[in-house]
Amino acid sequence: MDFMKMTLKELSDGIKKAEFTSVEIVKSYFDRIESEDEKIQSYITVCREEALKQAEEADQKVKCKDIKGKLLGVPIAVKDNICTDGIRTTCASKMLEDFVPPYDAAVVEKLKEEGAVIIGKLNMDEFAMGSSTENSAYKITKNPFDIERVPGGSSGGSAAAVAACLAPAALGSDTGGSIRQPSSFCGVVGLKPTYGLVSRYGLIAFASSLDQIGPITRNVDDAAFLLSIIEGYDERDNTSAEIERKDYFKTINDGVKGMKIAVPKQFFEEGLDVEVKEKVLSTIDMLKELGAEVETISMEVAEEGLSAYYIISSAEASSNLARFDGIRYGYRTKNYEDVYDIMANSRSESFGDEVKRRIMIGTYCLSAGYYDAYYKKAMKLKKKIKSEFKKVFEKYDIIIGPVSPVLPFKIGEKKQNPVEMYLADIYTVNVNLAGIPAISVPCGMSSDELPIGMQIMADDFCEEKIFRAAKAVEDGLKLDMYEKMMKKGDK
Repeated sequence: MDFMKMTLKELSDGIKKAEFTSVEIVKSYFDRIESEDEKIQSYITVCREEALKQAEEADQKVKCKDIKGKLLGVPIAVKDNICTDGIRTTCASKMLEDFVPPYDAAVVEKLKEEGAVIIGKLNMDEFAMGSSTENSAYKITKNPFDIERVPGGSSGGSAAAVAACLAPAALGSDTGGSIRQPSSFCGVVGLKPTYGLVSRYGLIAFASSLDQIGPITRNVDDAAFLLSIIEGYDERDNTSAEIERKDYFKTINDGVKGMKIAVPKQFFEEGLDVEVKEKVLSTIDMLKELGAEVETISMEVAEEGLSAYYIISSAEASSNLARFDGIRYGYRTKNYEDVYDIMANSRSESFGDEVKRRIMIGTYCLSAGYYDAYYKKAMKLKKKIKSEFKKVFEKYDIIIGPVSPVLPFKIGEKKQNPVEMYLADIYTVNVNLAGIPAISVPCGMSSDELPIGMQIMADDFCEEKIFRAAKAVEDGLKLDMYEKMMKKGDK
């Protein structure tokens, strides 16, 4: 039985009906991890012993007719900046190489409550800072469609694992596109939910006002299914929103007939790869044929967000990472004479270049004499961006555009040019600044057989509109990314 082709619900239903066991599924994924992940390098920690024990417990519950949980016995992998009780959580940094949290993040609690089996922790850019997963202290994750290319970042390990069938689904985190961009590069579905919809309790913070946990899956139904499990109010997170939970499957198959779609012209100007532009626009034409009302609009603010994003995120990173000082926990230098040496040397020895760069930028922007010139102006622009999106959503249901201006690039190609790397986030950062939800859904392949993703955005807490449009794209294009990836692997 090919478990790799099954949806999360099919896996769960099959276990509950005793058509197959959780142990069989989990073992099949571990066998694939053992044979393929040496090439892909998506996992930092594999939890074989613990996962098989959880799988056995799930199978025992089925035998005893104690059948509870939407994900009973289903394996899920988690990005390594999300805390897991008793399982090493490193943030892909030398600073936290031995950190084992004494508690689960809220999202992990919810997965376990529904019976999910945590099979491992996934590679990422260190402290989620990067767009290629080349900034990990442990390994460089490869794109399953071309192992000479990056999988995107910072949730590159999560996207690559799902694309390469090393996990049926995974959780990632998105601060400026870190779920959507790697999902686009790896040909999977990645959702950045509305800020506050999913609890950040237990997520090791990069930029607290922008970070959001979300699902990475192989199809739209699985993304909606996983979101319905991890969302919800959490009093431990003071940014968590108290809103009524929705049934995303109620309208997911309704199609796009009558939906009003805005297409900002600024998303399709200079700097966008020709093939990306062609695939996104042809998919928009398909949605038009399916009955959607499509209009080209102007969003001047769309071009301005990148600078505000890097000022705000770096400032918050500077503050959040101050806790890692080599004294309370984490890496501690052996080279010191006093407490000041401990802090300075521990940080300089354990943080990577990109993390140091962001801390320095953030500290500079927050320093006396520069706060008003940089950080304060960036916060005003953030407010303007939020307002601009609100105006668009007064008239339109969704906004559509590319996810990334470029195709997956070669490993090392942009590593020495941070500005060029940052530009890869130009279409995604505004979503985080505005706090709105957005999804990346595959919309085609390049001439080199590399995945291309389309980004669908909606107003706050309107994820059901996103799923409805994304499902229409998925059903209309009928792209079998699983088969395409498997053919690539055979070559």
